[in-house]
This record gives sequence, structure tokens and C-alpha cells, in this order.
Amino acid sequence: MADNAKWYVIHTYSGYENAVKAAIEKSVVNRNMSDMVLKMEIPMETVTEVTESGVMKEVERKVFPGYVLIKMILTDDTWHLIRNIRGVTGFVGEANKAIPLTEEEVAALGVEKHEIVVLYNVGDTVKITDGPLASFMGTVEEIDADKNKVRVVVSMFGRETPVELELDQVEVVQP
Repeated sequence: MADNAKWYVIHTYSGYENAVKAAIEKSVVNRNMSDMVLKMEIPMETVTEVTESGVMKEVERKVFPGYVLIKMILTDDTWHLIRNIRGVTGFVGEANKAIPLTEEEVAALGVEKHEIVVLYNVGDTVKITDGPLASFMGTVEEIDADKNKVRVVVSMFGRETPVELELDQVEVVQP
């Protein structure tokens, strides 16, 4: 059933994000709905601020003040549970209809990390498994795990052409 869970955005009074998150967590436990409401996030970022006295200090601040992200299975029960929490003004969406975030939006927010295990190294021969160059062979030139990118040099029309792909679009060729 957890496969049906999607990420939604809850609008709260500004400054109430942590209180809303705590209240939802408590209500979920009290009503035995932890199989329906799976996860909540308040996206934070660390920034360096310079105080009036010129001292630099690192501060955590909310990326989206007034919003809480929640991964849940949307039913009438879960909708009412969230809407009746003090400090919640509603879901982001149309009228009374909560609209889930797309996979791309969730990935861009960095809320859910999908770890990809890279089984190849620079210099390895790989086969492209996805995209317009699927089934082409090439040599790994550079791996950037942070950006989920790999640069592969492919021979096309007698020329060496570097191609940037996602890490999971290639697989190592066994010698």
C-alpha cells in the first residue's frame, strides 16, 4: 500500500511548520495511521550569515517558510486528519483537491534520495542501456555521483564523441 503514497505540500502559518509537523506525527500515532502517513519533511538549508559585528556564522533556515512536505496515501481520513491540525491552512492544489508533487519535483527538492550504486570506474568499457544511444558502447571518461552524471566517450561515425548520461543509463561490459 505504501507504493501508492505520494508527496504533498501542506500550507501552514509561517513559523508553525515544526509545531504542525509534531502535531501531525502525534495524531498519526494516536489514530494508528502510520501506514497511511509515511514521512514528513521541512526542507532546510545551511547558510552563512554575517552579523552586525562582522562575525560569520552558519544558520539553518527553512527553504520554504510556511510549508511542510508530507508523503502519504491521500484518503478522506488522511485529508481530514491533516486539515484539522491547528496551524494548517490547507493543501497546495485546487480548492479542496490536494495535488501531489511529481517525481521530478521531489527529486529537485532533494527530499527523497535514490542511491545508485555505480559498478563501473573511469576507463571501463560500458554499454548505454537507455536513451537515443541505447546499445552503443563507450569508455567512461568522468563520473560525477553528486550530479548523477557520467561522461562516456562513444565512437560515432569514426569520431570520438563525449556524451553525458545519468549514472543508471550505462552498465559495465564484462571482459
